[in-house]
Amino acid sequence: MAELVTGHAGKAHATAEQAAGLNAGILGLDDYVLNVHDKLKITVVSANKVTIGTGELVMQGRHVSQGTPEDLIVTNGSQGQKRNDLIVCRYAKGSQNIESAKLVVVRGTPTDPAVNTTSPLDGGTTYDMPLYRIPLDGITIGTPVALFNVLKPMSDVWDSLTQRSTTWRVPYSSDSILLTRIGDICFMGGNVKFNSSGQNNYTKAQEKLPEGYRPVIVNTPVAVFGGETTFICYGDANGTVTMLGNPNSAYAGCTGVWRTADPMPAA
Repeated sequence: MAELVTGHAGKAHATAEQAAGLNAGILGLDDYVLNVHDKLKITVVSANKVTIGTGELVMQGRHVSQGTPEDLIVTNGSQGQKRNDLIVCRYAKGSQNIESAKLVVVRGTPTDPAVNTTSPLDGGTTYDMPLYRIPLDGITIGTPVALFNVLKPMSDVWDSLTQRSTTWRVPYSSDSILLTRIGDICFMGGNVKFNSSGQNNYTKAQEKLPEGYRPVIVNTPVAVFGGETTFICYGDANGTVTMLGNPNSAYAGCTGVWRTADPMPAA
């Protein structure tokens, strides 16, 4: 029977199960730490104690809030032995269907311990979301390894789909070609006629890449020209363009794809 959940029914009727189903439907069936607070950052305090910072997570649609930092005790290691423990967020459904969540250290062996994997959405009464692997070598705690994904907010998703375009004047040519950015990926393409010939051996061009389209990595190929020429333009994060090859007074097609860390240009 259909039921209006987000509506007034004259009595308490919305359930945690319904809220979890909505979360799972929107966010998916994976488990995530949300991009707020300390994101459950871990700090090794001593040979047998770690602190988990504040944060929010969603596991199988269940929202768990860590409002204050929490200390967890790791069982002491043994000299000459290696061990992998896991820190998990454990969901449990007890008597009278009372549900709870807490952080737990699951002791392992030289390999990761087994955890509970039956989703509460499928009737599981205990479910573990792994947060960190704690490697122990003898009595020493090694560097914790994060095992979770951070769910980015919708604003980041929107930015990843945002598109901007401009044109770029090609060195040794009177022509410009299209420069497009979608999210943090830039594309360059088009056809040009070069006006001169001459071999370039990592020569700096007068033309610079505009802000908002500059590559992350030094010497990134941003424009590769083919046809009756072999001519490549490499870009740097400051917009400088370095040329290699001979434009050969040719008609040429261009292609280029790279990633940028520049702020998104204004519309």
